[in-house]
Amino acid sequence: MPSLDQLPQINRTALLTRPVEVHHDSPFTPLAVPLSEARLAIVTTAGLHLKGDRPFTANDGSFRVIPSSAAEVELVQSHTSIGFERVSQARDINVVFPIDRLRELVERGVLGAVAANHYSLLGAQQDSTLPAALSGTELATRLLGEADVALITPT
Repeated sequence: MPSLDQLPQINRTALLTRPVEVHHDSPFTPLAVPLSEARLAIVTTAGLHLKGDRPFTANDGSFRVIPSSAAEVELVQSHTSIGFERVSQARDINVVFPIDRLRELVERGVLGAVAANHYSLLGAQQDSTLPAALSGTELATRLLGEADVALITPT
């Protein structure tokens, strides 16, 4: 990700004057089962999706489903932010989507299972309330039915 002084003035000003959302009411929910028995789903804002899926577009509040069985070569990224550094992710998908690390935790017995599906949204939203408004209820319902815990990887 570039530092502010490397960005064009218009982008720098937009970032420095952008209001920051503060959530004082975010609930804490303890795990219902030990982590060693829990199913974990990844929720990422890296704009990842399967090659055959509809790409993300600017200010897209929808989400994409990534099956756990998907191979890295089946994933593409349609994240559009100029501030998004792609080199690390191109070298190792685990930087933004740590599926291999989770599988290792399952093998070691630290984690019960990797959920059948993971979910991806587009980060760098101009209106950060859009994904919750458009997709929040459906995504939450899916996660509640498929996983005991979600690992959120903001990008």
